[in-house]
Amino acid sequence: MNRIFAAVIAIVLILLGLSSMFVVSEGHSALLLQFGRIVQTDYQPGLHFKLPVIQQVIHFDKRILSLDAPPERYFTSEKKSVNVDFYVKWRIVDNAMYYRATGGDQLQAAQRLTPIVKDALRFEFNARTLPDLISGGRKDITERVRAQTDASTRKNLGIAVVDVRIKRIDLPNEVSESVYKRMRAERLQLANELRYTGQESAAKIKADADRQAQVLKADANRDAAKVKGEGDAQAAAIYARSYSQDPEFFAFYRSLAAYRTSLEDGRGVLVLKPDSPFLRYFSDPSPKK
Repeated sequence: MNRIFAAVIAIVLILLGLSSMFVVSEGHSALLLQFGRIVQTDYQPGLHFKLPVIQQVIHFDKRILSLDAPPERYFTSEKKSVNVDFYVKWRIVDNAMYYRATGGDQLQAAQRLTPIVKDALRFEFNARTLPDLISGGRKDITERVRAQTDASTRKNLGIAVVDVRIKRIDLPNEVSESVYKRMRAERLQLANELRYTGQESAAKIKADADRQAQVLKADANRDAAKVKGEGDAQAAAIYARSYSQDPEFFAFYRSLAAYRTSLEDGRGVLVLKPDSPFLRYFSDPSPKK
């Protein structure tokens, strides 16, 4: 009987010894409770001891955790709705506060964190226009939301918001259609402006080319008239010299030129008297003495 009793006592002592030890693994921490009251917080990884039966250990994951919330609809400053899909990275920084706020339940922590992030996002989206969101205002929004939610969750939940990211912003069908129409109108307006600018430039180039052509023609006509005048003057001088040297030959040459001009087409008819001076070289080509 004594041996059985001693064996039972030994087993009980062994169980009590084992239950007085607990291990905190890497990436985790622990909180010690005694009759529901917090005794010690922030146990680091390693082997630790507690009072068996009356003390209880709650383990916490100290690594960065993710909250992937379902898409939420928000309104812009123009009262246009957008569907926003986002996620949050967070971690526990105060075990005692986290336990008091959530009971150490990660699901409950996510349920309390989600509305805080959504409210901050709603405020930021309500303060911006749809073109601002489309043109790339996400980084500014997420930085402001992270800072706001981090300050609130550290104070009330004992967790730190490490990052907030917007995965996508979708427009409802009715909003998408209005955006596409506006973008189409803007592109059409830009195309018309470019077309008008091109036509204006073409008209200027054509007008300048026409002006230059007129100037070139005027200069060419002036030069041609000058050359012709000089040629006529030289011809007149030659005629004058020829006439002074041999008047009879000059008269004969001038008559031949008149014959060629009058009979050039072969169909001309001349009605003249036989003794007309114009026909003088037809009847008597010898020069007069």
